[in-house]
Amino acid sequence: MSIWWSLHLRREAASVPLARRLLLGAMDTAGVDPDVSYDLSVALSEACANAVEHGGDTAHGACSEAYRVTAYLDGEKCRIEVADSGPGFTGGRSAPAPGPVRMSTDAEQGRGLFLIRELADHVHIGNKPGLGGAVVSFDKILKWRKDAPLMAV
Repeated sequence: MSIWWSLHLRREAASVPLARRLLLGAMDTAGVDPDVSYDLSVALSEACANAVEHGGDTAHGACSEAYRVTAYLDGEKCRIEVADSGPGFTGGRSAPAPGPVRMSTDAEQGRGLFLIRELADHVHIGNKPGLGGAVVSFDKILKWRKDAPLMAV
């Protein structure tokens, strides 16, 4: 069985826990293992926080005040995509370089993309073609509770 949902959210800090709670509720209802749900919810929170903080560009007007979250549960995999209308990643790079994170222990920024890469099975980070803005998508193989109503067969 496949299910998907999409949210159009304002670039406000309050939208981050809303997206996280909706994902956790959908995963719980479907019967996804709580550890997998938690990993995906943390990764989603990080991607949304990045969209809220970096996803705006006043040159693009009102559409830059929002971002989109889409989640797909399809068979044995969950894919999540967060897209914003900001300037995207600079220098034409399709993604920041993965690798070790070196920062002070009291740093408040720079851990989000690293966490997403650690928590998900496959991650793509890049710019939206032509329109501007960043897209962070990630997926994870699902594990199911024994009583899962939507478990893949």
